[in-house]
Amino acid sequence: MEKFFSEALEDFGNYLRLERGLSENTVSSYVSDVALFFDYLSSVEGGSAPERPEDCDRYCVSSYLAGRLDTLSSRSQARVLTSIRTFFSFMMEEGRCDENPCELIDTPKPQRKLPVVLSVEEVGRMISSVDLTDPLGHRNKAILEVMYGCGLRVSEAVSIRVTDIFADEQFIRVIGKGDKQRLVPIGECALSAIRYYMPDRKRILDSCKTAMKDTDVLFLNRRGKPMTRVMVFNIVREAAARAGITKDISPHTLRHSFATHLIENGADLRAVQQMLGHESIMTTEIYTHVDASKWQKTILSHHPREI
Repeated sequence: MEKFFSEALEDFGNYLRLERGLSENTVSSYVSDVALFFDYLSSVEGGSAPERPEDCDRYCVSSYLAGRLDTLSSRSQARVLTSIRTFFSFMMEEGRCDENPCELIDTPKPQRKLPVVLSVEEVGRMISSVDLTDPLGHRNKAILEVMYGCGLRVSEAVSIRVTDIFADEQFIRVIGKGDKQRLVPIGECALSAIRYYMPDRKRILDSCKTAMKDTDVLFLNRRGKPMTRVMVFNIVREAAARAGITKDISPHTLRHSFATHLIENGADLRAVQQMLGHESIMTTEIYTHVDASKWQKTILSHHPREI
C-alpha cells in the first residue's frame, strides 16, 4: 500500500515541477498537503481504507476535510482541497483513474479577514529600534527598510541579489510567486540602508572560509550564507518588541502596511497591484477595505447620532 502512495506522490511532484513549471515552494506546499491526506488514509481502520490512490472516492476526501474543520481556517481548507483535486487531475491525465473524487465537493468559501497593519509611526519606531552597534545591525535595518519600502514577501526579500539592485534608476528586480519577475521602485531610505550594510556584508564574506565566495545574494547570515525566512521573522518580532508594539505581527505585516499606506495616500490600485505582484486586482482590493475601516470609524465617531 505504502509503495503505491509514495510512488504516486513522487510522480506528482515531478509533474508539478516539469510540466506545470511551478516554483519549488508551491510544489512543496501541494505535495505536503497530499502527503498529509495519504497519512490519514493509512490510519483508517477496517476494510474501507483504499489500497491505492486511484481507489480513493469522494467519501475519503470529504471525511478527511471534515476531520480537519477544527484545525484549519476556511482558506486553508480551500488550499488543501485544491492540492488534492490537482493530484487527482494529474492521475486522470496519466490514465491512472477515471474520475476526480473532488469533483462534487464544494470549495469552502474563505472568510475575508482584514490584515494587521502598522501605522507609519509604528514602522518608523521598529526600524529605529535596530541596534546599529551590533555587527548585524545594519543588515537587520536594511532588510526591514527593503521589506516595508518595497512591499516584499519574505521569500522575495531573502532572494534579492546584489545584481538585482538598480540604484541609479531606483528599481529592484524581484522574483515572486511562480518565479515571475517584476520591477519594484525602491526609495532612498532603503537604498541608503543597503549602502551602510554593504561594508558589513563584505566583512562577513571575507571572514567566512565556508562562505560561497561567488554568492550574489544580498542578505547573508553570519556564516556568509543566505538568510532564512525564520531569521527574518525573528528580526521583525524582536524589532516590534523593542518598539513596544504589541500587535501580532510577522514579516508579511510590513507588506500589508506598505500597501495600505500607499492607498491611504492616493496611490493607484493598479500600480499597487503590480508592485505587490498580485495576479488578480481582487487580491489587492483588500487594502481598500483596510483604508475604509479606518475612515468608517472616524465618521461614526463624529456622527451626531453616534456621539
